[in-house]
Amino acid sequence: MDGIKYAVFTEKSLRLLGKNQYTFNVESGFTKTEIKHWVELFFGVKVVAVNSHRLPGKGRRMGPILGHTMHYRRMIITLQPGYSIPLLDRETN
Repeated sequence: MDGIKYAVFTEKSLRLLGKNQYTFNVESGFTKTEIKHWVELFFGVKVVAVNSHRLPGKGRRMGPILGHTMHYRRMIITLQPGYSIPLLDRETN
């Protein structure tokens, strides 16, 4: 599970939980099929679709030095009906 950084809990991601869609931030080098394989293997669920988009890094300044944070990808994973990820399910919390 090195590729998946953490689950995202925004207003949109909480709304998507009702549609059986879960949102994760992942390392930018991983593909959709790799993430699908990891989610199916780690959580024991069946994935129907994986949608992704790349979020840009932010600029950071420390004195005269201008730097930036790394960009990352956000994956929206749709599960088959009847499957859920119990740690992220809103009804169990």
